[in-house]
Amino acid sequence: MPLPVPVYFSPEYVLARHEFDTTRKAQWVHESLVAAPIAGIEVRAPEPLTAAELGEVHDPEYVEAVRSGEPRELAESQGFTWDPALWTMVRASNGGAVAAARAALTGGGAGSLSSGLHHARRRHGAGSCTFNGLALAARAALQAGAGAVLVLDLDAHCGGGTHSLLAEDPRVWHTDVSVDDYDAYEPSERWTLDLVRRADDYLPTVEGRLAELERAAPRFSLCIYNAGMDLHERSGDGALTGITAEVLATRERLVFESCRRRGIAVAFVLAGGYISATLDRAELVALHRLTLAAACG
Repeated sequence: MPLPVPVYFSPEYVLARHEFDTTRKAQWVHESLVAAPIAGIEVRAPEPLTAAELGEVHDPEYVEAVRSGEPRELAESQGFTWDPALWTMVRASNGGAVAAARAALTGGGAGSLSSGLHHARRRHGAGSCTFNGLALAARAALQAGAGAVLVLDLDAHCGGGTHSLLAEDPRVWHTDVSVDDYDAYEPSERWTLDLVRRADDYLPTVEGRLAELERAAPRFSLCIYNAGMDLHERSGDGALTGITAEVLATRERLVFESCRRRGIAVAFVLAGGYISATLDRAELVALHRLTLAAACG
């Protein structure tokens, strides 16, 4: 019998008073798992990260600003109105990303209902991302003995924050297929960036990059997967006409099947995906459940 896939969540993921999909949808997805469980998913509560652990990736002065709210401009640099619960929220949600990476290394697969990660820089937040859980998870995996780590970023927007934090580490590779040039960066051999403008090109680009990794890259110990749904054609931000739920379901199968073929552990987080006038909460949750279902095979 396959091992259960641990998926990390705590009510602390949604404590901040700032109302936005990034600060609320983890609860919506968790509620859906209670109402309609996905076979193989086992929800667990993570340990929140400490200030010292956050300081391994982020500047301690920035970490302290998020904790204390001062200076306020720095504490709100991700775009959220600060309140004391923000500190609790981001320690928990980033702790979930780290816990998923560690659990995946031992069990083969894990996830966290975290989002709002890949734009955060060392000294400030950006684009609804306070701390960079992808970079924190990669560092934790390397400290736990992982060899090469792949960050696979399929959010609608580019992962420039992750690039700024990890690009100089030769043990980390990054494959980024985006549809919006927000937070773009200069690609390199280990840090590829594709900007797709036509829906017909999207799946071939993802599949091509996965095939290249299978042929040429080192044997990865872990894939940290930033599973964005914001490129859905009716998402409130990042939408690309022609990207449907069916396209995204196929993408999820491609990602997890590629990793299974090579025996690569996967730690996933939710990433972008936003309600709009034509995409309601239930539909957004259904999109994120595609990742959870694919993770269970």
